[in-house]
Amino acid sequence: MRFFRGIPARADTPIALTIGNFDGVHLGHQAMVARLRAAARERGLPAAVMTFEPHPREFFAPTDAPARLTALRDKVEYLGDLGVDRVYVCRFDARFAGQSPGHFVRHVLVESLAVQWLLVGDDFRFGARRAGDLALLERLGPAAGMTVEGMHSVEAHGIRVSSTAVRDALASGDLVRAERLLGRPYAITGRVVGGDRIGRELGFPTANVRMRLNRPPLLGIFAVEVSGVRDAPVQGAASLGVRPTVSDTGRATLEVFLLDFTGDLYGRRVRVDFLHKLRDEEKYPSLDALRSRIEQDVRDTRTYFDRRHAGLAAV
Repeated sequence: MRFFRGIPARADTPIALTIGNFDGVHLGHQAMVARLRAAARERGLPAAVMTFEPHPREFFAPTDAPARLTALRDKVEYLGDLGVDRVYVCRFDARFAGQSPGHFVRHVLVESLAVQWLLVGDDFRFGARRAGDLALLERLGPAAGMTVEGMHSVEAHGIRVSSTAVRDALASGDLVRAERLLGRPYAITGRVVGGDRIGRELGFPTANVRMRLNRPPLLGIFAVEVSGVRDAPVQGAASLGVRPTVSDTGRATLEVFLLDFTGDLYGRRVRVDFLHKLRDEEKYPSLDALRSRIEQDVRDTRTYFDRRHAGLAAV
């Protein structure tokens, strides 16, 4: 897969394209990519995705923007795994947001990208004041040599799949519903870095995973599986939160205690799959009280995986 940070001045080859934020790369996004790839194969074109950085809602209302589901690197990797040939990451700034819909079609889609086939959601809006929509693309497309197709929303288990629906599921601790919408467990990836070693002092050394998300979409204590440690995923208990008992920074951190594991993980890039929420984060009056709670969390994590292995309901 080829990665482009920005839009080239001139296209090097015609492409089939879909456009969107693709936050989470959920089942709806996956359906769009599948349709894109099919159309691209039929026409002998590269299958390309245009996405944005920052998220448009972060640009227009940074304090009110929703929590991101995926960092840019993870999003690009997910798209590559789905078979996308090219990803164009547009810098979403005042200049990009202010262009007219006609300018976007003529100069970006036609001149810079040579789009011959375009897929967008049926609620897609673009251009200054969100004046452009699917109907406009369908009117302008033929004269530009571009076939335009709209795609309806996707449902999973009776729920309309959207990034908002995934965020709502994660915020409520319903990881099963989130997995149904994503088509996989929700995951955070990052590199293991040094921490303050409080977990080690308490008898539970943790892998401190550096997140690329400034504000994660879920908080609490979780049963997880970690990839990137051994050939197979390793089970563990994770804390994702602000650690109120030992820190007053208010900054969210991700720490994972791996069950039955010893070894040095510093520098490794790992993926943490969130499978079950054990509880919300709490503040304890002492480190001894925190240690007792962690001991219980580890027991609950083992019970969850034992029951999961036996095919029973979660704890």
